[in-house]
Amino acid sequence: MPRVQRFFAALEGPELDKLRVQYLEQQLVSTWLNALMEQRTSRVVFALRRRRRVGDQSSEELVLPSDKTWPFLLRFPVSAFGMCLGMSSQAILWKNIAIAASTRFLHITLRTNLVLWCVSVALMCFVSALYACKVVFYFEAVRREYYHPIRVNFFFAPWIACLFLAIGVPELVAESLPGWLWYVLMAPIVCLELKIYGQWISGGQRRLSRVANPSNHLSVVGNFVGALLGAIMGLREGPIFFFAVGLAHYIVLFVTLYQRLPTSETLPRDLHPVFFLFVAAPSVACLAWARITGEFGYGSRIAYFIAMFLYASLAVRINMFRGFRFSLAWWAYTFPMTSAAIAAIRYSSEVKNAFTQAMCIALTVVATLTVTALFLTTLLHATVHHDLFPNDISIAITERRPKHTIAELNELHSNKVGGADAACRDLEAAATTAS
Repeated sequence: MPRVQRFFAALEGPELDKLRVQYLEQQLVSTWLNALMEQRTSRVVFALRRRRRVGDQSSEELVLPSDKTWPFLLRFPVSAFGMCLGMSSQAILWKNIAIAASTRFLHITLRTNLVLWCVSVALMCFVSALYACKVVFYFEAVRREYYHPIRVNFFFAPWIACLFLAIGVPELVAESLPGWLWYVLMAPIVCLELKIYGQWISGGQRRLSRVANPSNHLSVVGNFVGALLGAIMGLREGPIFFFAVGLAHYIVLFVTLYQRLPTSETLPRDLHPVFFLFVAAPSVACLAWARITGEFGYGSRIAYFIAMFLYASLAVRINMFRGFRFSLAWWAYTFPMTSAAIAAIRYSSEVKNAFTQAMCIALTVVATLTVTALFLTTLLHATVHHDLFPNDISIAITERRPKHTIAELNELHSNKVGGADAACRDLEAAATTAS
């Protein structure tokens, strides 16, 4: 029988319960300190990070001065590819307007598609060149963006934008695309998905219940866009594969985001525009499934109706999308709105009546005006106000351990062990008195 338990056996009455509680509390503290001392350094760093979240700033410091403007490439985020998503999706929209039966009365020519596609290609090349320079000269900043729970999803954006450019390519540029192009564009998406989806499954600090946020839709919607392009190019098995992968993870992500688990990180108010990404996945999914099956059947209509309901539920919450300054995050409005407009055009071609035609025209006008307004506002802030790319604090923070952390833990542990010994002596005295 353990030493202390032998004293417990000699006691009777309420004194026993009181001493037992004190002993268990001391043992719990001692066990926790021992476990903490034996954990790896990464665990200690995580504990320090948690301390910072509740107000202790001693675990982090800024690498660059916050009162000075940093080099441009350090301030150029991967989320800038959101502009490419907005512009390239507009090229697809106006291509569909020109060829769809439900919008043929508008007499829109393919010349609009050609102009928007050329502008999108130029913008894509410009943004890609800038970010490639950032990779070369500031790779550490790129690495930190990759490990950021929100920024990592925007690494899908350049490849999705390339898929959009392939879907919206004008007939004057190419009447058909080579089959190998689809495999080249989908390979990086597969690699990113294997990494991110694996983290969702394996758990840890990057499990989905912890890092889930609306920007995660970018990691899912690429599957549907790839399935759409593959079906357009005449492929069969590949598009079905990516559609299945996208559907499985979209359902999991959708449920997780709806639950708003207490373990999830809170999305900053400045990033509220990314909530519109809820609309993107079902909008593209309905188009992809219609291409795969060859008809706008029940599956496509279910996805379309989900997209329209989510669009309406977000549109009526005006207070959720105001009260913060302009930033590149506002481009998150464009791609989902445009995708919804394209889906509405496809639906109106199947269900022809005044209401469906009015809806597709209204959504097209809203999407086009939004992209135009954001494009002009972006130019204004970039060239006149010079505040489009502020200092990127999220990648300039490094973790450092406070000095004497281990020594303090040792001292605290010694004090607790001394307290436990004193408790044992008190128990011996109490046992002697009781006897």
